[in-house]
Amino acid sequence: MNKIKRFWKVLGPGLITGASDDDPSGIATYSQAGAAYGLSTLWTAIIAFPLMAAIQQMCAKIGLVTSQGLTGALKTNYPKPVLYLMLLFSFPAIVMNIGADIAGMGAVGNLLFPKIDAMYFSVFFTILLLGLIIYLPYHKIAATLKFLCVVLLVYLIVPFLYKQDWLDIAKNTFIPNIQFNKEFVAVLVGILGTTISPYLFFWQASMEVEEMAHKKRHLIVNKRIITDMKQDVDFGMSFSGVVMFFIILTTGTVLYKGGIHQIDTVEQAAAALKPLAGNFAYLLFAIGVIGTGLLAIPVLCGSLSYIISETFGWEKGLDKKFHEAKAFYLVMVISLILGLSLNYIGISPIKALIYTAILYGLTAPVLIAIILHISNNKKVMGNFTNSRFSNFLGFSALILMTVAALALLYLQF
Repeated sequence: MNKIKRFWKVLGPGLITGASDDDPSGIATYSQAGAAYGLSTLWTAIIAFPLMAAIQQMCAKIGLVTSQGLTGALKTNYPKPVLYLMLLFSFPAIVMNIGADIAGMGAVGNLLFPKIDAMYFSVFFTILLLGLIIYLPYHKIAATLKFLCVVLLVYLIVPFLYKQDWLDIAKNTFIPNIQFNKEFVAVLVGILGTTISPYLFFWQASMEVEEMAHKKRHLIVNKRIITDMKQDVDFGMSFSGVVMFFIILTTGTVLYKGGIHQIDTVEQAAAALKPLAGNFAYLLFAIGVIGTGLLAIPVLCGSLSYIISETFGWEKGLDKKFHEAKAFYLVMVISLILGLSLNYIGISPIKALIYTAILYGLTAPVLIAIILHISNNKKVMGNFTNSRFSNFLGFSALILMTVAALALLYLQF
């Protein structure tokens, strides 16, 4: 029992980061992959896990060793153009992700209460999130986010309610199946982009710093702290990977076999949970999307706030009250309002969620290259530079993301 308690205490930034990776954008992308290609993309879950765990561990270690977020480490040790390049690649994708998640939450609100327009729900969730982010102290936000992770477990049940061809599942899990057409490559880039998401890099590093400050530990990094961090990150990323696997398996089983190959509305995505809950499927799906939205949007806004506050040297931190870090919280407010305003462009919520994942897939290689450089820089990391194995996984992620992004651009144009 004590071991379980200690393990739960160790879990923090890594678990929250992993669970927020399966945000409404992730759910939409994995659902579309399952609906369009059945079980053909299951293998991506196996390949993505070690790569995203390696990158997140690098980000966490940067936070622990430098006592700064990713942006702070860049600002201190690198030329300004590198910092601005990172800002340029991060800002649009994160704001679009916030907008897409708010739209997804609004759409499922409308699914439950069809008489109330989705836009009213989007405005309601934006105001609710603003209140929670500004008024709750960090440790309460962290504890709440940890428990919100549980909503994702609904996807693990559905496949067992169907008669499955487990041999086919095993084959698609361990043998990559790639189709060289722009639709399949777009889904592939979307899966990689929503799994190895740039905003999570910033959040992970900043949260390690925040966590150490909350525990009032003087940052003398030792093996115990690094081991705890690795456990936390590995568990968080494996949790994320398992949920991703089961969403693709669920939609690949229910929607693909049911003849639904294109998801344009949240109703179609919710149909994947019908076998579990019948008419309650929509309720279950709505809880999943709203729960993950409430989990992911503070992470998205927080990431952006840390990036901009560290760039301009403003007071920052979720443990600070509004009057102590006004600029930090105002960035969150503005990013939420900007995200909400994207709902008026007229793109369907599902399409916006998938486009966001693709945009991440295109921007991630630049940020991974920067993280690898910092992680191998002895002047920044001292004795805690990357091991050969970490570098192998990091460069594998960089090559895979770059090849996928270039293939998508080539097939598009």
